[in-house]
Amino acid sequence: MKQEQRRRQTIRLLIETTRDLVLEKGCPSVTMQDIMNRSGLSKGAIFHYVKSKDEIFVRLLDERLEETNARFMQEIEQGRRTFEEPMKVIRESIVAYGQAHDVTNKVLTYLLGKEDDPVVAAALKRYYERSVALSRTWIETGQRHGRIPVAVDAETTAELFVLLTFGLRVRASIPDAKAVLSGDDLASFIADKLNPR
Repeated sequence: MKQEQRRRQTIRLLIETTRDLVLEKGCPSVTMQDIMNRSGLSKGAIFHYVKSKDEIFVRLLDERLEETNARFMQEIEQGRRTFEEPMKVIRESIVAYGQAHDVTNKVLTYLLGKEDDPVVAAALKRYYERSVALSRTWIETGQRHGRIPVAVDAETTAELFVLLTFGLRVRASIPDAKAVLSGDDLASFIADKLNPR
């Protein structure tokens, strides 16, 4: 097996193992020993690819974001020129963010509580900036294909939407928080702002 393929498989195993453990135990209770026991990887094998469980948490967040981006771009590349088809990918992601059991919400709120750690702070900054950049790219792609009006300020709108989804994610993490607006409501609001009828 080639080294790059082994690296990808190991990181995939670490992410999937950690995802399952977070859903079972919550972020604070997951230990590197848990990850070793569940994955079957030695400490040396894990630390060859990552420096800490927080790094695995960050990769879990990044993976979800990049997966949404890949699915969005696939819709565009398949020649889907209507607004609704690529927006469906974004809608699904937003709706998931509104769910209390969403593992990335658990990870995000956990990491936000560790913002004093310089490594975590840098990772959160990168994640936020990547979220805004991808949102801007999605808007600009829609504009290039004539599905989103060019009058929409892509930069400002992208940041607004990321701020709203982060708020949705934090609310989903608050036990028994009263929710008047759902993830689907937020997705509809975003769709209406991007594609006024």
